[in-house]
Amino acid sequence: MFELFLVLIGIAVAMFVGFNIGGATTGPAFGPAVGASAISKTGAAALMSVFFLIGGWTIGRQVVDTLGNDLVTDPGVFTIQSSIVVLFFIGGALFIGNYYGVPASTSMTAVGAIAGLGVATGSLDWAVMGEIAVWWIVAPIVGFWVSGMIGRYFYPHINRWVAVTTSPGRLIDVDRSGALPRPVAGPNTTRRELGGAVVVVGIGCLMAFSSGTSNIANAIAPLVGAGVDIDLMILLGCGAVAVGAFTIARRTLDTLGNDITDLPLTAAIVVAVVSSTIVIGLSAIGIPASFVIIATTSIVGLGWGRATRTATLSEMVQGDRSPNVSVGALAADEPDTEAPKIGEAEPEPVPTASDLFDPTTTSRVIVLQNVIPILSTVGAYVAFAALFQFWW
Repeated sequence: MFELFLVLIGIAVAMFVGFNIGGATTGPAFGPAVGASAISKTGAAALMSVFFLIGGWTIGRQVVDTLGNDLVTDPGVFTIQSSIVVLFFIGGALFIGNYYGVPASTSMTAVGAIAGLGVATGSLDWAVMGEIAVWWIVAPIVGFWVSGMIGRYFYPHINRWVAVTTSPGRLIDVDRSGALPRPVAGPNTTRRELGGAVVVVGIGCLMAFSSGTSNIANAIAPLVGAGVDIDLMILLGCGAVAVGAFTIARRTLDTLGNDITDLPLTAAIVVAVVSSTIVIGLSAIGIPASFVIIATTSIVGLGWGRATRTATLSEMVQGDRSPNVSVGALAADEPDTEAPKIGEAEPEPVPTASDLFDPTTTSRVIVLQNVIPILSTVGAYVAFAALFQFWW
């Protein structure tokens, strides 16, 4: 009876972790689409729930096995009691990030808690941990600089090529006149704009699927390693993720869709393509991808690149090359001060750094995204170091 009571406690804690995973991962997946008004927060939560479940039910099973076996040399350290403690630190740390509207990395937080258990019991596989840590450092830097360079030098060309603008009103409405509600284009939505919206929402669905393949393990791997049925835990974990997506994720959707950087639809497509490409690449080589960090740094990088844009590459090439006149890189982004001729459209205002990039919000995001995994790691290590003699 006592063992069953512990299992029920463990399941409750795992669902709490799943709830916070839904809050932490919905923002990076659908924040660009919500920020660009391509989908509502409710629609984003619904798609997150569906595609997370598909990812967790399929590929996620392999990740559960990997996280429960490869990171520690002795899977026997996962008992019901130790699993509860690990999940407690994972869920508690993620809740802090969600409370402040900052989507922390569930992979880093979960791996950190398991690593704390491994170090305290002498069972951590340092080679596996080192390989994962290196990629966690490299991948966000790549995402930031790729997005930053796109925003700084290529964004105007991409924007003209995509030619996506945000029209007044919703891009997509819901037609409730029939037996079943169905999505329809908004009253002012152009065909090209609708195509861009479909792309960015589709990439969000892909990121939600990727999140399910890796993050479901963060909520249930300790309990599955301790002998709880994996099918039951996947269903319960994904249900908890759905609850988090519909509730606490609204904070992170605001943070990543609106507060860090002004994110029109073209920018949302760039961020989604860059971050999802990196996540898929890491998943292909077996690295548990921290797509929260990658997506966030991609958004930050694009905002920084656009805010500090000097010139596109073609503008730099076409600048004045005479020896007495510098290349017009810095002047290329200056607003046109001449009045428009009759019949010409008013020139678009040149965005300032404060319009495109909020350093205060960015600093808060970066600091908390590093502090939260540290909290779970140190907390788990201290707890298991103190309890080591009692359980083992």
